[in-house]
Amino acid sequence: MSHVAEELRADITRLNVGLGERAYDILIGPGLFHEAGERIARLRPGARVGIVTDRHVAERHLATVEAALRAAGLTPTPVIVEPGEKSKCFRVFEEVVDALLAARIERRDVVLALGGGVVGDLAGFAAAALRRGVDFVQAPTSLLAQVDSSVGGKTGINSRHGKNLVGAFHQPILVLADSAALDTLPLREFRSGYAEVAKYGLIDNAPFFAWLERKWQEVFAGGPARIEAIATSCASKAAVVARDEKETGDRALLNLGHTFGHALEAGAGFSQRLLHGEAVAVGMAQAFRFSARQGLCSPEDALRVAAHLKTVGLPTRIRDIPGDLPDTDGLMDLIAQDKKVSRGALTFILARGIGRSFIARDVDPAELRAFLEAERGAI
Repeated sequence: MSHVAEELRADITRLNVGLGERAYDILIGPGLFHEAGERIARLRPGARVGIVTDRHVAERHLATVEAALRAAGLTPTPVIVEPGEKSKCFRVFEEVVDALLAARIERRDVVLALGGGVVGDLAGFAAAALRRGVDFVQAPTSLLAQVDSSVGGKTGINSRHGKNLVGAFHQPILVLADSAALDTLPLREFRSGYAEVAKYGLIDNAPFFAWLERKWQEVFAGGPARIEAIATSCASKAAVVARDEKETGDRALLNLGHTFGHALEAGAGFSQRLLHGEAVAVGMAQAFRFSARQGLCSPEDALRVAAHLKTVGLPTRIRDIPGDLPDTDGLMDLIAQDKKVSRGALTFILARGIGRSFIARDVDPAELRAFLEAERGAI
């Protein structure tokens, strides 16, 4: 891939995901959707661009992006899906692939994922499968997608057996994180994304978590603190992806809170009852409580994690999730379907303290069951 040297505006941050010939830039800052055409044209001049987006995002951003693409000599074709996790399914995947083929998207063209994590995962998987691999660009519109799912090349859809069980690793050629897109994000969606920001502090960056405890209101308000939080999160993920692209080693640390969280999401029917980041928030609080129960970290650390998540308005316990959920046996079955299970052995990301997460293999199912029973009974 050839990169043309360019001067960036002072309010744009550039990070690079170092994957050799497949390295790519993450650009973070306001107004990037207005520049999408020229930035994509630098990489793929004259390309057709299949824009996969959802109905809500299309209302806010599609016209801007289409105009930018046309102005740069590119040919856009929108493919609009329904918003929400339920679009990450085989039926919608087939519809998206068919629409991209009908738009004559070829190997030298581009699929543009304009939306949150659902659109990014769905569009990325479609790009990976289309003609055995078409380039794609991530244009994330949610905080969660900007700091997590748009970076690293994980793409996929859900199955009735669980979340993200069908997919491929397919790296983007560019990520355009337009921070101004977050200004119109509903508060609940922003909070959901913030859980993934906090995750980076809890994995291996205790000073960042402490910074968030002090600065979270500024992050929510926007401005320099928000850009700094996004850039720090993306830099953390980019470094991990460069070391372990296919999640054979420490990339699994990025799943802190996700084993519990994915089971709760599935139990809630992948619905608006529980957004992904909300599930991760509960899952991270549970991971620290389980770690404390195992004597791995102090109870004070577990309380501190839950207190911060609760302060920003995120759920931290099963009781915070509205509606009915599976019983303990049901949750154990859902956890057993997790991608991190290896030959039946339960693998969790646990912690020896804030910023000291690690991969715990062969977690004792009996101890996990007892913990879940206690969690369900907690008041």
